[in-house]
This record gives sequence, C-alpha cells and structure tokens, in this order.
Amino acid sequence: MSSQVRTKNPINKFTIKMRRKLLVLFLLVLIAFVGLSVQIFLITRDNGEEYKKQVLSQQEYDSTTIPFKRGNIVDSNGTILAVSNKVYNVILDTKVLMSDEANLEPTLDALRKCFSIDTNGVRTYIAEHPNSSYYVMARRVEYEKMNAFQEIAKDPENGKNIKGVWFEDEYKREYPNGSLACDVIGFTTNDNQGTYGLEEFYNDTLSGTNGREYGYLNDDSNLERTTIPAVDGYNIQTSIDANLQSIVEKYLKDFNEEYKDAYRPGNAAENVGCIIMEVHTGRVLAMANYPTYDLNDARNTDNLIGMPLVDDKGNRTGEYVTQESIAAMNDEEMYRQLDALWKNFCIANAYEPGSVSKPFTVAAAIESGAITGNEAYNCEGGLQVADWPKPIKCHQTYGDGYISVQEGIERSCNVVLMHVAFALGKNEFVNYQHLFGFGLRTNIDLAGEMRTASLVYTKDTMGTVELATNSFGQGYNSTMIQTMAAFCSLINGGYYYEPHVVDKITTADGATLENIEPRVLKQTISQSTSDTIIEFCNTVVTGENGTGKTARPAGYMIGGKTGTAETIPRRNNEYVVSFMGYAPAHDPQIAIYVVVDRPNAFIQDDAKYATRIVKKILTEALPYLNIFMTEELTDKEREELEELKIQIRMQDGASEEQLTDEEGNPIDPDEAGAEGEGSEEGTDEEGGETAEDKAQREIWKTFPLDPETGYLKDPNTGDLFDPETGGQVNAGSLLGEDDPEGEDDSEEGDEPEESGDEATE
Repeated sequence: MSSQVRTKNPINKFTIKMRRKLLVLFLLVLIAFVGLSVQIFLITRDNGEEYKKQVLSQQEYDSTTIPFKRGNIVDSNGTILAVSNKVYNVILDTKVLMSDEANLEPTLDALRKCFSIDTNGVRTYIAEHPNSSYYVMARRVEYEKMNAFQEIAKDPENGKNIKGVWFEDEYKREYPNGSLACDVIGFTTNDNQGTYGLEEFYNDTLSGTNGREYGYLNDDSNLERTTIPAVDGYNIQTSIDANLQSIVEKYLKDFNEEYKDAYRPGNAAENVGCIIMEVHTGRVLAMANYPTYDLNDARNTDNLIGMPLVDDKGNRTGEYVTQESIAAMNDEEMYRQLDALWKNFCIANAYEPGSVSKPFTVAAAIESGAITGNEAYNCEGGLQVADWPKPIKCHQTYGDGYISVQEGIERSCNVVLMHVAFALGKNEFVNYQHLFGFGLRTNIDLAGEMRTASLVYTKDTMGTVELATNSFGQGYNSTMIQTMAAFCSLINGGYYYEPHVVDKITTADGATLENIEPRVLKQTISQSTSDTIIEFCNTVVTGENGTGKTARPAGYMIGGKTGTAETIPRRNNEYVVSFMGYAPAHDPQIAIYVVVDRPNAFIQDDAKYATRIVKKILTEALPYLNIFMTEELTDKEREELEELKIQIRMQDGASEEQLTDEEGNPIDPDEAGAEGEGSEEGTDEEGGETAEDKAQREIWKTFPLDPETGYLKDPNTGDLFDPETGGQVNAGSLLGEDDPEGEDDSEEGDEPEESGDEATE
C-alpha cells in the first residue's frame, strides 16, 4: 500500500508575511510625512516672514564688491597731484523700510536733511517698486554727510524708525590743484579708467583689484561674512615740480591775458606750449599748454571759449569758439571740441620747427666731417637752388654778406644753412635726422604722443630743394617733445636720453617698487661737436646780431635758438614762433622750449612772442632751481626783480660790480658771455665787401620807426623790419611760390599742425 505526503508551499507563506510588514512600513512613512508636513506648515505660519527676510538678505548681500583705491600721483617733492578719496553711495532697501510704515517719514526726513535728496522721487520709487532691495538715491557723498546721517540713525529716540538705508563704498578721483599740469596728469572716467596723460599711460599701475565680501548662514541661521580685501593701486612719483609748473603756467596765462582778442576774437594764440627738461637726464620738470582746464571739472565748456573750432577730422575751421557756438553744438561736436582741449600740444601736435632745427644741421655736418665749422659763405638775401623758379630767400632781405657758420646760427641765416646742408648731402642729412629722433616717437611715458614717421623725408623722396628747405626747418614736421629731446643731446655731450615724467613707483604704504633711472638710448654727436654747438648757440643770445637777445633773464647768460615757421597754406601770414634755450650758457643744466602757434597779432612772424615768455619764466625759475646769477644787474633789472620779489643770488658769492673769468681775472660785465661769438674768419672785409655794399645791406637801419607796429618801415615798399636784427617780419613765403613738398603727409588721421617756411627771426 502506498501513501502520499503533502508538503507546505513556503513561498506563499513568505509572501503573506512580507505584505504585512510592507503595509506597516508604509503606514509609518505616511505618518512621518504627515508629521513633517504639519511641522513645515507650522514653521511657515509662525516664522515664515523671518526666514524669508534672512534668505533674501543672504541673496542680496551674498557677494558684495569692495572697491580698490586708485594710486596717488605726486610731484617730485611729494605734493599730491591726484588722489582718490573714499565717498559713499546712499542705498535704499524698500522692503526693510516698508516693513513698518512708521519708518517712512522719519527716514525720508533724515535723507532730506543730510543729503538734500528729493523725497518726492523716493516716494514714487517706493510705490512703484515695493519689493526692491537696491536703489541708489545719491552718489559719491562725502564722509561728513554720511556720518551725520549715521549719528541721527544711532540716536535711541530720533533714529529708532530710520530703517532701510545703507551705504556702499566708492572712491572719487580728485585733483587738489585744479588745472595744474592738467595735460600731463589727465583724468579718469566714472568707471575709474584713466584718460589722457599719466592717468591713461599708467592706468594698470594706478589701478588695483577689487575685493569681495561673501555672506552665508551658519547653523543658527545667522548671516556670517567672509571678506577678501581689495588691493589698492600703486602710487607714482613724477619728475614734475609743482612749483616750477606753476611758474610756467602763470606766464602762459599772462601771455594769453595780454594778447587775447588783440587782433581777432579768441585766445592769444591757437596753442602755446612750454617744456622744461633736465639736460643730463631727460627728466621733464614742467610741461604746460594753454588753454588749460580744471581736472575736477574737465567738461566745463567755459574753457573752450577762444579756442579754434575744429571739424569732424580735427582740423581747424578758421573760426573760434564763442558762447553762442557752444550753445549750438550737439553732443558729438561738443566732444570733438573737448578732445582738442584735452590733448597735450607738447606731444600730440606736429608742426614745422623752423630755425630751431639749424643747430641740428650744423651739428650733423661737423660730426660727419662735411665741414669744420670755420667756413664762411656769402648771403645775398637768397640762394638759387637747382631748377626752382626763384631764389630761396633769407629773412635778411638785403643779405648778411660773408659770414661764418657761427654767425649763420647767430643771425639765423638760411643761405648759410643751405650751403651747410649741401656740403652734408641728402643721405647723411636723412641719417642724422633719424639719429636725432625726428620721425620717431620718443616713447615718453604719456598717452597720446603723435606718430610722425610719414612727416619726414627719406633718401628716396628728398631732392635738392627739399634738402635746402629742411636745412632750416621747413618741409618736415616734429613735435615739441621730439625737438626738445634731440636738442638736449646737442648740448649735453651728445647723449640722447629717453624723456620721462615718472621717477618712481611705490606701494600704498610707501615701499619702492621701481626706480625709473635716466635711460641713454644713443649718442648723436661727440663731446667736441656738442661744445661747438653750445658756443654757436650762445651767440644767439649774446651776439650783437643775435636773434634771441630778448630771451635773456636779468643776471644770467643763456644760449638757445629762435624759430619762425609759416604755416600751410603759404602766404597766409600765419606763423608758428618759438625759442629753444638752455641755462647756464657754458654748462647747460636745464633746457626750455616755448612754442607760440599763430599769435593773435597782425604780424605773427616775430620770435619775440616766444623769447619774452622764456625770459619771464627763467627770471623766476632759475633762482628757484638754485642756478646762480653770473651777470651784473642794471638798475632797471634790479627794480624789475625787486618788483617780482626775486632773490638775487650770485654764483659763488661774486659781487655784481666785479665779475671774474674762469682764471679769476676781472672782466668787463658788458663783455660777459661774449666768448665764442665767432672769429673774424669770413668777415665782410675778407669777402671783399665794400663800404657801399655794407651800407646797402644795412639800409634798414635808416628806416623810420612805424609807431603803429613798432617795427622799422621801408618808406618805398612798406616792408617791415625788426629794429634789433634787421630781419624782415612780413617777408611772406621764402620760396616765392608754394613750397615743393606739396600736399600734407599726415599719417592715418594723425593730422599735424599745419606747418610752413622759416620766414624771420
């Protein structure tokens, strides 16, 4: 008999148990979710607004920018020229303010009292933006005003309902001396970026790095912060001497006051510039233009009145800015005019330098061996050059007769210089012109230096006529800084220094990061050639026929060279006049260059517009620089100095009555500085000139003085002559026709100041 055994199904039994357990687990999880939901509901109901504000606060102030402080700009003595002072933006948090309506009126009253804020505008904003957390009500308020508001807010009684106002740090760029050295310093835009001058060139150095402040909630739901501090910008110490700069600017302004509206409406000249530089270092001690502007109010249009109007290409229109023309300008026209004001004429404008270039021609010829410097040439008032239709004229209409190269510099004789250039040759002339830096940027550490590569001739483009006119500063263009840097090399032994304006870079706490030492780039001429050029240029001021005698300050002997250039178009009777000088005469320490662009006068071609400015500046500047007097003072000069309150300091304590030479021998004060006026080689007698010839050449001395102009006037032709030098001051174009250079060669929109012929000294 068989039997069957029945077994249980374990799988079915396991499934039933698990189902029961899962059901229990589900019920427990459900109960937990219900409890959590109830808890969240209770939190939201009882504390929701508090947590909402905390989260919003974290979102609003989670990452706050901490602004850096822009570095200071100081002069060589530490006088602050530009500084960034902390100011504050007044911020409104509408949500916090309106958390209680009782806060509104007390807060608005305090804002109106401390910051003169238009509270009606704030009310309108609050109504339109009830959930705003950031609204700038006032920008860049001073610490005193911010502190006054905070004092009111801290008051237990009056400040308990002042809510929703906080302050955002910012820095405001300020210039304590207003317009002083404005063209050198430049200014900053609202976003703290440098524009023009040092502010632009050293923008990266002066700028720092913003810091950040981060917020987060801790375990107790309190807002905590982590701060990464800002890194301030570096300071720069300049070579500019604020006192010397003030002297220069004072006399440029005086010149404008004297000649403003004299012949035509407008300023005393279209531009007036002055540079003072250390001869042996390239350090710029002063650099100024006129007109100026207040760096704290750079867009003030009052500074534009009297300036030449410029078109959309930056070229002068022949008209001058008036209050009426300002009112009619649109934004684009206004910015164009302001841009012309903000540019630094000393580095940003090119012009034909005129006769200040003559020492360069002579130096190149002597250095190359083309001449010895002892040659003499006959000037008959002009020179026929190649196939040019008419003789190229000298400003001495009746000629200078046989004169030496030295006398050619003294009298500024174009004919002598043309002969010197022909001896040199065009290839060597171009080589030396490049060596002196003409056509090249000097790389001065200022923004806006003009390119002039296309404004000088090359060996391929220069012909005989171009060589002749280039020899006396016509036909090529240069900037003031180019000419100044090159001229310093002529009188310091031949060393060409890169001009610079900044001496030192320091940290905010005064530690020196970099000393900018004088940098010699090349040697242009030898020491012996330099000594000869000094000797020749001294006679420009000391010589009987020197064209720069009116530049000499009382008690000093200086050297230099005058320049006068007719602008394009020729025969327009508009000129650029200048004087390049140095002191002391036999041991140059500083050089000065003054350029007057189209004086406001009927007769513009008179270098005395520039020499008189130089005399006034040096009269005050040389004693300040501890350069001592060496010459006897006349009673008139003494009175003038006493009126100016200039201290009289003689070299090594020498008396004014008794001067001595280098060997200690007494010398006649009237002959002081006369050394080097030139040998008698090549004089009229040796050249075979008769007494009748000389009388005819100097016939201008017999002309009567024209009281209207102050010049000698030829009764037959009406021509005017300088009573000191005999140079014709209304000679017109030296070439007799349009010059051979033809069209202007501006490079890529860098429009130079219109340039022209050497006409007279």
